[in-house]
Amino acid sequence: MAPQVAPGERGATRIADRVVAKIAARAAREAVGTVPADGSPPHATVSVRHDSARVRVSLELDYPCDIGRQCGAVRHQVTERVRTLAGMDVPEVVVQVERLHSARVRAAAQGRTR
Repeated sequence: MAPQVAPGERGATRIADRVVAKIAARAAREAVGTVPADGSPPHATVSVRHDSARVRVSLELDYPCDIGRQCGAVRHQVTERVRTLAGMDVPEVVVQVERLHSARVRAAAQGRTR
């Protein structure tokens, strides 16, 4: 049987920033639901320091919607998923709405003929 290694000598696990960013982007996508038809999926950037991740999520939303509620749902989902999957604290999640996609404008554009 192999000798037991003391906890301080076992090493450490480091999760790359890009992995945490992918977890955050996926969590944001889950919170938003559907991506607008002509929109881009959520994108996340992170800054990891020790066991703490600060997250910035950029996303596009359908309009009209409750923008504040959607952003709150994204913050909550990103915090929970990063904490659960990466084991990191998330003291800050900044949600940046890059673009609103209007259903009315889309419908009007589809109704036009040349």
